[in-house]
Amino acid sequence: MARNNRTVVPESRAMLKQMQYEIASEFGLYGASYGGGADTEFASELGVTGSSIGYGTPYLGHLTSRDNGSVGGEITKRLVKQAEQSLFK
Repeated sequence: MARNNRTVVPESRAMLKQMQYEIASEFGLYGASYGGGADTEFASELGVTGSSIGYGTPYLGHLTSRDNGSVGGEITKRLVKQAEQSLFK
């Protein structure tokens, strides 16, 4: 079966990535292990993005599937909530 896991609106990729790091930070998953611990909302402006594996992305190999799934689930909840609010305005 082919994977259809593509972003429908490619311009939203940066917003979704930022939301991912903000939620992970709220859950205490991102930043604590790197000594950075910076608020991810301002981390990119400050040039603090955690440890890197050489490709400009932080290494997050210590996170479990359950941790990552909880972040993904929270993203979905928030996006649904935003969509509902925009429909009922």
